[in-house]
Amino acid sequence: MHPVVEQVTQRIIKRSQSTRRAYLLQMKAAEEQGVHRGTLSCGNLAHGFAACNPHDKDVLKMVNQVNVAMVSAYNDMLSAHQPFESYPNQIREAIRDVGSVAQFAGGVPAMCDGVTQGQPGMELSLFSRDVIAMATAVSLSHNMFDAALYLGVCDKIVPGLLMGALRFGHLPTVFVPAGPMPSGLPNKEKARIRQEYAQGKIGRDELLQCESDSYHSAGTCTFYGTANSNQMMVEMMGLHLPGSSFVNPGTELREQLTRYAAQQAVRLTAQNGRFTPMYEIVDEKSLVNGIVALLATGGSTNHTMHIIAIAAAAGVIIDWQDFSDLSDVVPLIARVYPNGEADINHFHAAGGVGYIVRELLGAGYLHNDVMTIMGHGLSLYTQEPFLQDGKLVWREGTATSLDDKVLRPASAPFSTNGGLKLLRGNLGRGVIKVSAVAEEHRVVEAPAIVFNDQDDLADAFKRGELEKDFIAVVRYQGPNAIGMPELHKLTPYLGTLQDKGFKVALVTDGRMSGASGKVPAAIHVWPEARLGGPLACVQDGDIIRLNASTGELRLLADNDSWLQRPTQEPTVVKQHGLGMGRELFGPMRSQVNEAERGATVFSFITDADLVPQQLLGDSSEAGRNSEIEA
Repeated sequence: MHPVVEQVTQRIIKRSQSTRRAYLLQMKAAEEQGVHRGTLSCGNLAHGFAACNPHDKDVLKMVNQVNVAMVSAYNDMLSAHQPFESYPNQIREAIRDVGSVAQFAGGVPAMCDGVTQGQPGMELSLFSRDVIAMATAVSLSHNMFDAALYLGVCDKIVPGLLMGALRFGHLPTVFVPAGPMPSGLPNKEKARIRQEYAQGKIGRDELLQCESDSYHSAGTCTFYGTANSNQMMVEMMGLHLPGSSFVNPGTELREQLTRYAAQQAVRLTAQNGRFTPMYEIVDEKSLVNGIVALLATGGSTNHTMHIIAIAAAAGVIIDWQDFSDLSDVVPLIARVYPNGEADINHFHAAGGVGYIVRELLGAGYLHNDVMTIMGHGLSLYTQEPFLQDGKLVWREGTATSLDDKVLRPASAPFSTNGGLKLLRGNLGRGVIKVSAVAEEHRVVEAPAIVFNDQDDLADAFKRGELEKDFIAVVRYQGPNAIGMPELHKLTPYLGTLQDKGFKVALVTDGRMSGASGKVPAAIHVWPEARLGGPLACVQDGDIIRLNASTGELRLLADNDSWLQRPTQEPTVVKQHGLGMGRELFGPMRSQVNEAERGATVFSFITDADLVPQQLLGDSSEAGRNSEIEA
């Protein structure tokens, strides 16, 4: 292992000792209760299979047979999730073929950030992750299931499903992807047309045609944003089938992978093979593997919050220093838009996840000694799926990149670091993604222009007031204020100004999209402005230094007197709490924690001594502890 990767991993293990122990105690207690259908009364059980066909009813009456839960984020609004419409029947059939039953346990909400960017609905986006986690818990609350399949792809959906699934971590668990849409309009051309529209050079008809040519069919959007970063992370954590993340929907290979994933969930149960609960798969090492893979591929900045929240659900404590220390040593070996011109289909064709695993394992950046849904060892994930005479088989993937503009070996990377940096200074703590930011744009020192709403910046651009060097401070965007919306709408404006030769940057307590790119952006800054953070005290003309190379985020002043300036929450914050359902999320805004703790409303038991005795069953705590430690 690379010494820094090992050091960070051990630091996380030590920091999480008490919380992880509490989590394992809970999961072990749930596991030892046995097949949950066996604990239900006859009335409970009859309700649970009342709508099943006679064959499935007979199977479920025999409580030693497997019942697999399906939790799906299907809807027609998300192109990535539309293929899931046909999955339940495919899965039921596949699981019946191995003598078991699958039931659709529940659906979870799934909103599309691409539809809501710059709209009021975007202010529900981050909180939808926690709602999805709760909906997952409701789906599994019936105690009918021996294993679970989770069907999700996009931005908040997979993190929410993971958080919910981990609270049922005693169940064998498989995540089932749907794959990306085929390639459409090249991403570089799409970015050019968006900037021309922002400058008024083309009309809405041309812009709509561009967007339609880019997002043109069922499947995940093809850029490397949060959705495809999710798929990379989940496969690297051993919860997908090897090589399954980026196979296009509607193909025979995709269908066979779905069937195999369904049957693999059955194989992981105690009744049918080597019992492998989720809590054995998701641990400190697998989480570090997920972070390393995202850093090595230029993954979404949203995961600086999502992975922290996911880890917390498993009793593991991760912070931004862990991300930053790993980023300093993990090489960037993939360039996928917005960090390059290739899309995710090009990435998959050039070698894909299997190549990433092979390179990072060989160079000592990944832990191989982890459990996966395929067995022990991440090295199983250097393989790729193929159809041989109609049967699904795995073969070793390519050992060399098939396109060195997209994938490179760890010994000759695009960059020697992962391109993510922790920012610190008198303006607070935040993160910046620099893997797509040119070297000459990584240090910006300029006067601040302060905005309390993203639309104000757009209006200032249209009035021609931003033709100069400046740092845009877009504040009161944090989770406690308005739910921490993505500010991707600002990218074309700031990108245009940067292209004109101006030194520009963004500093915000909000988020940027997983597709954020060439403009330096200090994001997720906390303490957020609404809670009295330093951003609330910034005024137009203050000189700010953003240094992505050294990790500095600072207002330049002779002393700290600027922190004593009177502040007043703008009226616009209260206005953002009303309409489009936002008033329903007021309680979540009021109790959410900061970005570096995951920006979540959840708190988990942090001390094993607080685990309720009834969760511990009949076994002695001492005996259980020795088993966990072993």
